Amino acid sequence: MKLKQYQVDAFTARVFGGNPAAVCPLEHWLDDALMQAIAGENNLSETAFFVPAADGYQLRWFTPAAEVDLCGHATLATAHVLFEEMHVAVPRISFATRSGVLRVERDGAMLTMDFPALPMLPCDAPAALLDGLGIQPLAVWAGDDYMVLCDSEATVGGLMPDFGRLSQLDRRGVIVMAEGDEVDFVSRFFAPRYGIPEDPVTGSAHCAMAPYWSQRLGKRTLQARQLSRRGGVIACRTEGERVFLSGQAVTFMRAEINIQSQLEER
Repeated sequence: MKLKQYQVDAFTARVFGGNPAAVCPLEHWLDDALMQAIAGENNLSETAFFVPAADGYQLRWFTPAAEVDLCGHATLATAHVLFEEMHVAVPRISFATRSGVLRVERDGAMLTMDFPALPMLPCDAPAALLDGLGIQPLAVWAGDDYMVLCDSEATVGGLMPDFGRLSQLDRRGVIVMAEGDEVDFVSRFFAPRYGIPEDPVTGSAHCAMAPYWSQRLGKRTLQARQLSRRGGVIACRTEGERVFLSGQAVTFMRAEINIQSQLEER
C-alpha cells in the first residue's frame, strides 16, 4: 500500500518558516500502531491523519511519541492540503476530533481556525518546572500544559531549558509567555515528554494564552509571535469560550510513503 503525504509549513507564508506538519489523507483509519509508526518515522512535531465523514472529516494528530487531543498547526496544515492540494470547493471545513468539532475557514490566503478556549487554573510551580526553566516566573497556571508568565520578551527568548527536568512534569508541555515588544504577546513551547523538545509554533497553546492576554490587555483581537528558531505569527481573536486563530500555510513537499512491508509483517 502506498499513501500520499504532504509536508506543510504552518503559520508562515514561506517555506522553512513556521511549524512543519505531515498530513496523510486516508480513505479509512489505519491501525493506531501503524499511524504512530508513521509519525515516528516522520519525526516532526505532528503528523495529521484524516478520513472523510458525512459532514466533513475526522482528524487525528500524532507526535513521534503519542497521540494528542489538540494540535493547531497540524489542523491548519490539514485544511491547507484540502483547500490547495485536493481543491475542496467549500469556504469552511469541519473536523471531528478528540477536542470536539473544529472548523477552518478560508479567506484568501488566510486560514482561520475555530477552537475551544483551554481553561487554566493558578498553581504552585513544581520543582521540575523551576529547575527546567531556570527562572523564577511571575505566575504559573496548569491545564493540559503548564503556562508560565515571564517579565519580558527578552527572558522568554533567552531561555535555555533543561529538557530532562521538563520531561518529568505531569502535563503535555510548558508554555512560556510574556508581553511582546512589538506584538501583544510572545511565547515558546516545550514538550520533551512527547518527543518535542521545542515546538516551532503551537496553535493549541494560544487557546490558553489568548484568553489571558485578552483580559489583561482589554482587547479581543491580538497579534502573537512564537520565538522559536523558525518563528511564526498567529492572529488571535477571543469570543466567549472560543478562540479564533488565523495564519497562512505553504506546501513544502508532496510525497508517497510505502507501508507494504509493515502490513505484510502484521
